This record gives sequence, structure tokens and C-alpha cells, in this order.
Amino acid sequence: MTDTREAGRTVLRSMMGEGFLTGMEGVIASGGPFSEVAGLALDFAFGAVWARPGLDLRSRSLVTIGILIGQGKIAELTNHLRAGFNNGLTPKELEEALIQAIPYAGFPAFAEAQKAAVAVLREAGAQTAATPQERGLLPQSNGGAF
Repeated sequence: MTDTREAGRTVLRSMMGEGFLTGMEGVIASGGPFSEVAGLALDFAFGAVWARPGLDLRSRSLVTIGILIGQGKIAELTNHLRAGFNNGLTPKELEEALIQAIPYAGFPAFAEAQKAAVAVLREAGAQTAATPQERGLLPQSNGGAF
């Protein structure tokens, strides 16, 4: 095992837990479709980038959350909201990260990100207000279908 792979394993375990790491390693070991991509993600994204000195995991989570809000990548954002929580971000800091994205990504991106953040916070046992979707102010996401 390379040093980069081991660094990636350490970072991913701390961010997402042993079960997530085990699942990713299972995909890599399978040799099936996209197993190489999972290996690249573990080695490059987590072993070479997330493990770099200069920013702590908490700060890297804030940067990543902002980027994913701007891109509208809600499934990936959901994982990184969980990781941010695991990396020490508080519910208030997650809320502020979403608010900070509004001038740059817009209210529609915020509304989708808020829905994901509320789900993650509820998973963690936090009390949250109803989302605009739950209050009937916005439609539930249809995944881009009309």
C-alpha cells in the first residue's frame, strides 16, 4: 500500500467513518466497473489533496461545501455536509456556509443545499425548522425531470 493510499484511508475514515471506507475499498477490490475511479478518489482526492498540510479538515470542508453548492451537486454535497459535521463544523457554521453561498450561487442553489443540510442535521439528532419544500413554499426536487 502506498503512503498516499494510507493517507487517503486515514482522512476518509476520520471524515466518513469506517463503514464508508470499507465500502469504498470493496469497490476498489472488486475490479468491476469504476473500481479504478474509486481508487483514484481515495488516492488523489483524499490521500493527495485532503491530507495536505496548510488547511485543517474543517476548513477544507467549508471550501468543498461552498464549491458543491455552487455546482448544484446535491448528492455529493450531502456527503460533504456529513463530513463537515464530522470534521467539527457546528450546525450554525453549516448554516452560515449555506448563507455565504447565496450571493454567488443564488437562492435556488441555497434552497436545495438547505434541504440537504436539514436532512444531515436531522440524521445527527439536531432540531431544525421545516424546509421551504416542507412548508409548501417550494416544490420538492424532481431531479431535473419535467
